Amino acid sequence: MSFVRRVRVRVLASTTKGLCFGSHIPQKLVNSQKNFCSYASTSNPLIQRLIKEPTSRTKAVLDSEENSILKSFDFSWHALIAALNSSSTSKAVQALEWRLEKMLKYDERNPEQYSDLICLCGETRSLQLAIRAFLAMESDGVKPTVDVFNSLISVSLSSRNEMTALSLFEIMERSKDYKPNSKTYNAFISMYSKAGNFNAMQEWASAKTAAGFTADLHTYESLISGSIKAKKFDLAGKYYDEMMSSGIIPNITILEKMFDGLCEQRHFAHAKEFVLHMLDHGWEISAHIAHRLAGLYSEMGKIVEIEELLQTLTESNQNPEVLSQVHCGIISMHARADRLDDMEYSVGRMLKHGITFKSAEVINMVICSYFRKAAYDRLELFLDHVKSSHRFSRSTYDLLVAGCRKAGLSDRLDTLLKDIIQSSRPVSKWLPRAPFQFREGLLYLL
Repeated sequence: MSFVRRVRVRVLASTTKGLCFGSHIPQKLVNSQKNFCSYASTSNPLIQRLIKEPTSRTKAVLDSEENSILKSFDFSWHALIAALNSSSTSKAVQALEWRLEKMLKYDERNPEQYSDLICLCGETRSLQLAIRAFLAMESDGVKPTVDVFNSLISVSLSSRNEMTALSLFEIMERSKDYKPNSKTYNAFISMYSKAGNFNAMQEWASAKTAAGFTADLHTYESLISGSIKAKKFDLAGKYYDEMMSSGIIPNITILEKMFDGLCEQRHFAHAKEFVLHMLDHGWEISAHIAHRLAGLYSEMGKIVEIEELLQTLTESNQNPEVLSQVHCGIISMHARADRLDDMEYSVGRMLKHGITFKSAEVINMVICSYFRKAAYDRLELFLDHVKSSHRFSRSTYDLLVAGCRKAGLSDRLDTLLKDIIQSSRPVSKWLPRAPFQFREGLLYLL
């Protein structure tokens, strides 16, 4: 029996019978990860055409474009499959089948092409198609590589087929030419990290070290994320320090997870130091970190500190989305305390810098503050300032209606809502479920 056919038999059998492994290999897998694939996003007329055509026409459309778009320099199979899969998994599978057929037709000899195809099968969780591609390599005499095995493991994890992934790992361990590499171990470490299985995650990390591989960026990302999820914050800090000592620059996911851990512990001083640590290294602050820090400041009532944060981030030229989180945090603090003068100053400062409200929640907090203080004229001025730059949500309209009716301002409500709508986009295009109707010159909420 050929090597690849032995693999197929073992893989298919493992889905029902299970396997026995050495004690150093963790036994349980949950969830799914795509660790070996990278996905590009691009616009292509072929994608739009395939989405519009019925599934039965998928291969015919690809045939008609074979000599043009599919051979262009900037064509991306990853973008195509991702777009089709979001619209119709069947179409994505048809496209992958078509690609395999063409590879066989033109006698493709490059194993990386097969690896890429198998990897893409993870998008549609098509393990059987991935195995077909694996077998096609043997029939053409193309020897599989470590990358091919890694891609097949990736598909298995994406398909939540635990035993198949472990079976492939065992085959790699016993082979001479396809030994597991760092990416192989990372796939399993990441899987357990996402699943919240802290002990299994560490076992796989230890197995990677025992195999002679050092921790890399992806390893640390999984270890830190898994430690934060398990609320083992000290260990997460240990991994972070170890990573930095190794000269590895953290990615945004690691930074956000570390910051989440500090916020969960309510370590205000450490959270502030961490942001300064990022700025000192020239790393951009993400909107997520800015939101969490602004929320922590707001929760603890530290208005002076959050103002200092805004100044620091502004001077470091952070992007508007990040600054918006801090501006809104300041506005929210003043709104909750009904400090109308400070609130209006903060709103005006934000709008002056071309930064707009990003959520209905903050808008609604400001409106509630005006209603509590019966500052109806000031409310109208506020709405007049923001109506051209903010798309009001249904919750905001509900709040205005309830507040005006409670205050006995029904006559003012009709004029107010009409003015907001006429100064914004057409009602039919942006109001949810068409809740408004004009009658006798007035606007009523149905």
